[in-house]
Amino acid sequence: MGSSANRLRRKWQDYSVSNASIAEQSFYKTFSKLFENTEYKIISQPKEFSEIYVNFPLSQKDLDEIYVPDIEIKKHGVYPDYAITNTETNKTIYIEVKRQDGWVEGKSRSAGRGNAHERSCKFFTPGLQKILKKAGNLGEDVLPFWTVFQGDITRDPCRVREITCWYDNLDAHFFFWRDTSDTEQLVEHFIEKIKPLLD
Repeated sequence: MGSSANRLRRKWQDYSVSNASIAEQSFYKTFSKLFENTEYKIISQPKEFSEIYVNFPLSQKDLDEIYVPDIEIKKHGVYPDYAITNTETNKTIYIEVKRQDGWVEGKSRSAGRGNAHERSCKFFTPGLQKILKKAGNLGEDVLPFWTVFQGDITRDPCRVREITCWYDNLDAHFFFWRDTSDTEQLVEHFIEKIKPLLD
């Protein structure tokens, strides 16, 4: 594990030095570059969960009492922003990148009223965890997702406390990407905390 992590770290340091003029890297561009010629790959908008709710079994009582539309429901599911796979171990973790406004200097407290961070908590539910763990070939003790927060929410004194409380001791599974022009801390978080889950 150590040599593999060091190889990714050296690769990224070399890239960062030679591309210092790039002002802002997107999450996808950052990891696409990092994973070139490695066993890792990043997939944008994986679709394997787009129908997980379509035929989810319900009790006959519920089936008898819910609305049954005249049209067939073909898509109803979950759409992570990205997936990162180790092609050697066939393990995958799913990523949500959430950009949200927040209460920071020069803004009112109401600037932090968005709920993208709350919607990301659907991945904590037992049913989705079971589905994502199975698809990701992850063990029972591994949380199958990583949430990366961007924007003013990453400095909002209320929202940062909420998120930190929600994740509790699972700090490997969220990251406040406060300065998106600086990819070093993001990559370091992946190498130190997410990569070992995929090995």
